[in-house]
Amino acid sequence: QVRLVEAGGGLVQAGGSLRLSCQVSGRPFTPYAMGWFRQAPGKEREFVAALGWTGDKAYYTDSVKGRFTLSRDSAKNTIYLQMNTLEPEDTALYYCTARAWGDKSSNANDYDAWGQGTQVTVSS
Repeated sequence: QVRLVEAGGGLVQAGGSLRLSCQVSGRPFTPYAMGWFRQAPGKEREFVAALGWTGDKAYYTDSVKGRFTLSRDSAKNTIYLQMNTLEPEDTALYYCTARAWGDKSSNANDYDAWGQGTQVTVSS
């Protein structure tokens, strides 16, 4: 069974930074595409960023380009989302997700496993 453990959410002022991490475990020798989605109150879950299992160039939604950076430590089966210049509009519950053997995708339905979510709150 695949397990995703997220960490790093919190409360920050606008313009500040946070780093989220997500570690995947449970199925050895399985490559994963991994990414982050977020869901704000009253809104649908939306794609944030994703990275293929080969560690190729990350893919971002337009609203976070230039501010967020997604990276991967394959030895630790962990991805990191560095979020800079945070805005109140970034406030949401952030979910880590993984897809075994597949490529990165912005479609939530393509992913096999989800974390519990970590709250990010940006105050104005």
